[in-house]
Amino acid sequence: MEFTKMHGLGNDFLVFYGQQELPENVSELAIQWCNRYFGIGADGLVFILPSDKADFRMRIINSDGTEAEQCGNAIRCVSKYVFDQGYTDKERITIETLGAGVQQVVLQVEQGTVQQVRVDMGEPILDGLSVPTVLEGSPVLAQPIETAGRKFDFTAVSMGNPHCIIYVEDAPNFELDTWGPKLEVHPYFPRKINVEFATVTSRDRVEMRVWERGAGPTLACGTGACATLVSSVLNGLTDRAAWIGLKGGDLFIEWNAQDNHVYMTGPAEAVFEGSIDI
Repeated sequence: MEFTKMHGLGNDFLVFYGQQELPENVSELAIQWCNRYFGIGADGLVFILPSDKADFRMRIINSDGTEAEQCGNAIRCVSKYVFDQGYTDKERITIETLGAGVQQVVLQVEQGTVQQVRVDMGEPILDGLSVPTVLEGSPVLAQPIETAGRKFDFTAVSMGNPHCIIYVEDAPNFELDTWGPKLEVHPYFPRKINVEFATVTSRDRVEMRVWERGAGPTLACGTGACATLVSSVLNGLTDRAAWIGLKGGDLFIEWNAQDNHVYMTGPAEAVFEGSIDI
């Protein structure tokens, strides 16, 4: 199987094209190949598959072997891959996802290659039970949560996958490895959750660090950036368009008041190509 190693702001993937469906042992392969010491190393595997609803279909397997419903950085990588590799010549494409349906993508092309990708990430899901959490209410704002003797307040948002946003004084230096894994598996979250720790620095900028469900700490999370912007607007902390500063770089996120959709703009990069025997 041939693959391309790609990343969106440091959130990295092994991207595969040409299969009709996922390999039968894909969970075991993800655990093996994503290992950064005994494998190739990645946050997950991304398969670009045929779709009867869109131009392409995307499936994402996390480094722990579980499947992710959606990933903003992965969809930008997929979009760049299919154009740069010549599998489409359209600068507007559609990609089918497991958790967020068919998404519209606009490619910003310069000198024949994709430089930036703008994705319509759809409408945020704010109903607590639908995120899902075990909590009723829409939206779930400033909800107290306690783990290992520490109390936080969180906002719950789904962007096709579940997120828990917590505001702290210094997100870039927060104890992510300590509190992320504890909150990921909290009983409030029946399907586990992605955890974002955020610090608002202005009406148009938020610094955020993420603990991703199934992958742990990553340098960037596209859906997490979208969820953080939505949460910040709901809590009255930012305008409806802002830069989200991640460890791997910045994403520009807009929550459009007219159509209620969230739009994400950012880069993707191909690092190298290889092949694996299975």
